[in-house]
This record gives sequence, structure tokens and C-alpha cells, in this order.
Amino acid sequence: MPILAIDTATLVSSVAVTAGEKLLAELTLQTKLTHSEVLMPHIKQILEMTKLEKSKIEAIAISIGPGSFTGLRIGLATAKSIAYALGIPMIGVSTLAALAYNYPVEGVYLAPMLDAQKGNVYVALYTWVNGKLKEVYEPAVKPFDTVLEISQTLDKPVVLQGEVAVKNAAKIKEAAGNTRLAMPHTIMPRAASVAMLGQVMMEKGMTHDVMSLEPLYIRRSEAEELWERRNGIKND
Repeated sequence: MPILAIDTATLVSSVAVTAGEKLLAELTLQTKLTHSEVLMPHIKQILEMTKLEKSKIEAIAISIGPGSFTGLRIGLATAKSIAYALGIPMIGVSTLAALAYNYPVEGVYLAPMLDAQKGNVYVALYTWVNGKLKEVYEPAVKPFDTVLEISQTLDKPVVLQGEVAVKNAAKIKEAAGNTRLAMPHTIMPRAASVAMLGQVMMEKGMTHDVMSLEPLYIRRSEAEELWERRNGIKND
């Protein structure tokens, strides 16, 4: 079953095509160009590389966040358009879960994280059990320093993933103890992991409605918060 996968939740633009447990192709790029400039050309390129006709795509998996508000909207709008046009199932995959999927190692906790600005991170906690990824704590927004402190109290080593973890490598090294930084090749978001996790979800009957699927923001955008402050709206 060929699956087209997209991840635009961060500055990284990633597109992949898988068939079963086989990765046919993946194009992952971090550039100064916007997702609106590179996403469609990348999709066209990867389909040409794999010689896969659009009509042969049987599902589309999309990273739905948390992450960049603009990136998530562009990726989801593109995925919805393709799914609707081809009449195929759509699977919304947690960006954090897909990051954890990059690191299939048992005996540790995985703490994938993304920048939530102002010293905060989007973070969740996962672990692998008998070859399956399990969510321990659901995605939330927390100060990075708090995540580091909590990690020191857990009963297994904690592997921190994501570019924000790389930016705080010195703090992680200083903390030592129970925390460690993930290996470099598992840091960047990958559409291949979105596809593989999407397939697992699809096999369990977990697909999403093209019209109603929304990004997983966790918090409101700064534009919304600014608008409310300017208009004197108090949000409890």
C-alpha cells in the first residue's frame, strides 16, 4: 500500500513514499525557502523518482503538530487537497510521536521536543515496548528547564530529541545523570517516520476526515493572543 507522507511542522520540509515496511524514497530539506515554495515541487519530484502515479497512492499521512502554525497549515492544506482529489484515506500523525519513531530503542524514555518560544517547548514522553511505540505523557507545553528537571527523576534514561534539544546541548551535558541528547541522525523530523507511524495507525482503523482534521496546536498562536490583548478580551 503506497503511502505519501508530509512533514512541514518545523523549518524542515520532508516528503516520503513508503510501501508496507519499505521506504521507497524520502526527500528531507532544511532551507530558507518557505514550505509554500518547496512542498509541491518536492512531492512532484519524489513521485517522479519512484515512478509512482498519483492514482496508485492509497493513503496520505500528514504531521499535524505541534509545531509552526504556518508550516502546519500549509502541510495540512496540501494533504487535504491531495486526499480529496484522489479520494483516499488521510492519517493525522503527531509530530512528536513521529520524532520518537525515529529512535526505535527499548529501555529508555524518549522526549521529543519542539520550540514553543519564550523558553518553552512542546514535549511528550514515549517508550518502546515489544517493538511498539507507547505514549507515556501526552503532548504539553513546558519550560525546557522543567523538562530537564523532571527527566532526572524518572526511572529510566531519558533521550531528548529535536532541534531545541540540540540548542540546549550544553545544559543537557551539564545535567548529565538521567538525560542524554539523541544521536544526530534522529534529531530532524522525517516524513518516513510519519508514513510508518501512519501505516500502524491505519492498520488499527485510525484514519481522519479530510474536512474536519485540524492541526494540533496545543497553544494559541501569538497572532490570536495579540488580537485578544488589543481588543481587551480576557481568556481564562
